[in-house]
Amino acid sequence: MSDRFLTPFLALAAALTLATAAPAQETGTPDDARLIHPGMLTVGTSDPVYPPWMMNDSPESGEGFENALVYALAEDMGFARDQVQWVRLTFEQIIAPGDKPFDFAINQVSVTPARAEVVGFSQVYYQSDKAVIALPGSPVEGATSFADLRSARWGAAIGTTDLAYLETVVGATDVAVYDDQVGVFQAMQAGQIDATVAAVPTALFATAVQIPEAAIVAILPPDAHDEGHGLLFEQGNALIPWVDASLTRLIEAGTVQELVNTWLVADPSLPIITE
Repeated sequence: MSDRFLTPFLALAAALTLATAAPAQETGTPDDARLIHPGMLTVGTSDPVYPPWMMNDSPESGEGFENALVYALAEDMGFARDQVQWVRLTFEQIIAPGDKPFDFAINQVSVTPARAEVVGFSQVYYQSDKAVIALPGSPVEGATSFADLRSARWGAAIGTTDLAYLETVVGATDVAVYDDQVGVFQAMQAGQIDATVAAVPTALFATAVQIPEAAIVAILPPDAHDEGHGLLFEQGNALIPWVDASLTRLIEAGTVQELVNTWLVADPSLPIITE
């Protein structure tokens, strides 16, 4: 083939090579085509959100453990603060299988084998002890063992690891199930249940704001079957390795621990029940 005919073919081949390579050059940048909205990091969370996870029901403020973590993660991934947008959903919508309107969600979602069958997860970013929440005079006050705790009437929100913890770790039976944590607290105030459990940070907020007449009466160990909280993705989401690499850098740099120390403070004087 003469040079006169070869040159157009070479030019076409070069153009095709560049066209093929162009999307790959955007991978792992804010313009990544795999994002729900390229140019933006779209993050799911619940409505409402609660301290100390997020303050003043405002994910956008960056005030609180989880939203501060998101903004630190976004910065490491190359996003400006105004390139983070929030999507508010119910907890059940967040953990349900299927398509997601976010790149990932953060909402104290515990990594469990059952959930991992239908959604994707990052590595764990936080694991909390459990706290027993009760009103004055509850039979769980003064408890020193799981056997003492089992005699109480318990309640928990549907689909949560708190419910699974009560049933599989504490060994409580006939746990009353409610649509959400607010319903659990209302049942406690109505005298329908004696106590509930929650992650320590959640319990600290609940006893300070949501149900101030209640108190944390004991600390329980983390659930050995609950690996802790992870970022939640649509199953098979190709963004997971990119996000996970940034999360690893934040953990290794001590950034995540600094946020824990700032926002998730437990009372070391609380009694601990381990068995």
